[in-house]
Amino acid sequence: MGRGRDDLHITVPSIFRCPISLDVMKSPVSLCTGVTYDRASIQRWLDRGNNTCPATMQVLQSKEFVPNRNLQRHIQIWSDSVARLQLEADSTANSAVPSQDQINILVKQLDDNNLFSSLTKIVCFARESEENRQILASIDGFFNAVFDFMRNVESDVKLIEQVIEILNLMSSKILEKKLLLESNCLSNILLVLQRGSLDSQIQSIGLLKSNAVDGESKLKIAEEEGLLQELVKSLSKEKDQSLIEASLSCLIEITMPKTVKIKVIQSRTIPDLKKHLSEPNTSVSIIEKSLKLLETLSSCREGRMEIWHDSILLQAIVQKVLKVSDKATEHAVTILWCVCYLFRDEKAQEAVVSSNGMTKFLLLMQSNCSAAVRQMSGDLLKIFRVNSKSCLPSYDTRTTHIMPF
Repeated sequence: MGRGRDDLHITVPSIFRCPISLDVMKSPVSLCTGVTYDRASIQRWLDRGNNTCPATMQVLQSKEFVPNRNLQRHIQIWSDSVARLQLEADSTANSAVPSQDQINILVKQLDDNNLFSSLTKIVCFARESEENRQILASIDGFFNAVFDFMRNVESDVKLIEQVIEILNLMSSKILEKKLLLESNCLSNILLVLQRGSLDSQIQSIGLLKSNAVDGESKLKIAEEEGLLQELVKSLSKEKDQSLIEASLSCLIEITMPKTVKIKVIQSRTIPDLKKHLSEPNTSVSIIEKSLKLLETLSSCREGRMEIWHDSILLQAIVQKVLKVSDKATEHAVTILWCVCYLFRDEKAQEAVVSSNGMTKFLLLMQSNCSAAVRQMSGDLLKIFRVNSKSCLPSYDTRTTHIMPF
């Protein structure tokens, strides 16, 4: 049996109670004696002609009082936590999957007062099955109601998280993708990334990715104040692995227009990618996605410059060739081909040579990798022969066989 609001037993800290009314203070103020009262209670006491402090009975040297901001802030924090407990209790008590008729009513009531309970039931219904999600999608005005709510709700993270989950569950059925990219919707997603639960953050990032359907939408996401920075912040190696993967996937999706690439580079993304490539226990998926994003960034001048000026990053990229997966090898070789062959940066070439890169390219020429990777490896070997003859013997790549290391 779920615990309802009436079953909650809330202990009120005694310091939060007014000494006169014994209720939680709404506007705590302090007298010259240092004792704090609720403003309305102490004002009534003084208006009756009393000139003493009710708690200490000291004669007041002054009847002035000052707001106790610090206590008021603590009371607000406590009140917010109680409200969350009450909402969660309501959610648990009403967790049974509603019927289709009830769902129709709930959708129509999305602008009523008991929003958290209605949204919780809709989430529960959508989670249950694909059939239920299809039923929701077929309700006239369902998506308009949800997006209207998303646009208009303000600063209530718990409510926004519920809407995010609904939209995430229904993502494949949203035809008007750009509705999510309206300014207030994006600002609410930013709020969840900053203050929401881990699951909600991952769902929000997934929604951004699925809505980045063209150049305009990618730009809109990147230009929303604070949103790109929050995505990059999610790449920190101290973050949850699933969150890092989701953020990398989203950044790969939106980093197509040149202006977005520059914004991503300016947000100090490459140093985080370098950390993921340098860490010994990074997952295959994160390595692949980090290399893919670096490959995308290497296609613009600003990205290439940051890559080829960092010999440690270049060495980390070389180390991933033939060591992780076919995808990782392809992304790594493409980056190296871009900076070393296409744009002929000598410093980058030296870093690759010192990291045993030429041996790896020779191995790739003899492997079953894709034709594109073999072609790029051959191009790299040619440029290294020209610039680094002392480092590379005159191998015939058509016949030479090198033992794997």
